[in-house]
Amino acid sequence: MRQPSWPTSEANLERPLSGIRVLDVSRVLAGPLCTMVLADLGADVVKIEPPRGDETRRWGPPFHMDSAAYYYAANRNKWGVSLDLKDAHDRHVFDELVGAADVVVQNFPQDVAVRLGTDYESVAAANPRVVHLTVSGFGPEEPDRRGYDVIVQALGGIMAVTGEAGGPPVKVGFPICDIATGLYGTIAVLGALRTRDRTGSAQQVEVSLYDSSVSLLTNQAMNWLLCGEEPTRLGGDHPNVTPYGTYPTKDGFIVVAAGTEDQFLALVGCLELDDLLTDPRFTTNANRIAHRDELRALLTSAFAGRTTEDWQASLAAAGVPSATVRDVSAALSAPEARTVTTVTHPDYGDIAQLMTPILVNGSYLEPYLAPPRLGEHNGLVGHE
Repeated sequence: MRQPSWPTSEANLERPLSGIRVLDVSRVLAGPLCTMVLADLGADVVKIEPPRGDETRRWGPPFHMDSAAYYYAANRNKWGVSLDLKDAHDRHVFDELVGAADVVVQNFPQDVAVRLGTDYESVAAANPRVVHLTVSGFGPEEPDRRGYDVIVQALGGIMAVTGEAGGPPVKVGFPICDIATGLYGTIAVLGALRTRDRTGSAQQVEVSLYDSSVSLLTNQAMNWLLCGEEPTRLGGDHPNVTPYGTYPTKDGFIVVAAGTEDQFLALVGCLELDDLLTDPRFTTNANRIAHRDELRALLTSAFAGRTTEDWQASLAAAGVPSATVRDVSAALSAPEARTVTTVTHPDYGDIAQLMTPILVNGSYLEPYLAPPRLGEHNGLVGHE
């Protein structure tokens, strides 16, 4: 099989994955996020979209130019190609790309993947050295079961521990299961590439939204698995450390994280609640957890007397970890927001992006290609 032309960028030459070719046949978020991180790390990624485009192009408002803002979150540094895998000519182009790829990433349900030829068996038959990643909802035991972030947050325990005490379950305010699955997918591909290079044979890896959701329970899972304690919703509080959460002030909110005994002593001194130091209910973290509600009531009363700015200054001076609650615009405009940048599209101009938060030799991996228009690079990907 002759090699199709596979575009590359000079920006990748010194990056860790330089020379790796990734064929992205995924859509929405988990798969595209995985391939975007691989592209940031230097892989040459060709994104295949159906004639209607990735679903996230239509997930708006808001919209930027001809696609929803959502699409721009996970598709930079890719060469965009539109193919109808049911069309014989387009199918031939796709098959040749499969034969030239180091990695193929797809997230169709198994029945669709087999029909389109994006499943592992089909891809490995065409390319015996390929790394094949499937992103699924519920893993190989339920290959045709569709997965959606909010559904998996509900089924996977995340909503059970998110929200105010006594209130309804709440999903995390961003698609945390999709994001975690995409990042686990990146890790899986990197490990599989290492094995492929050592053995010379195709590698099959898979990550699912449900497995990723459960993995995020971390300490909450251990509270039940090891101790039989069913985690509950605690609002901004921490299940294993207190005081560690959000408190109302005279004009807003302050977040406090007194994770050590020294920090608790400093907090008590700052709040002028010295009696708490000899109160047996609060002398250890375990005691404070047992009397969480009483401690919260005392701290809430004290915090209500001053403004957030006043408390922030006092707590910082006392060495107590604390923060104001920023909105998204403030978080993205803050001095700490070092990964906010832009990438230039030849037709659209500068497009804002959030860089992958990895420093390589002291520098972030700046974007080199704007998220492509639908089919933008059809003329660059094909036969040489």
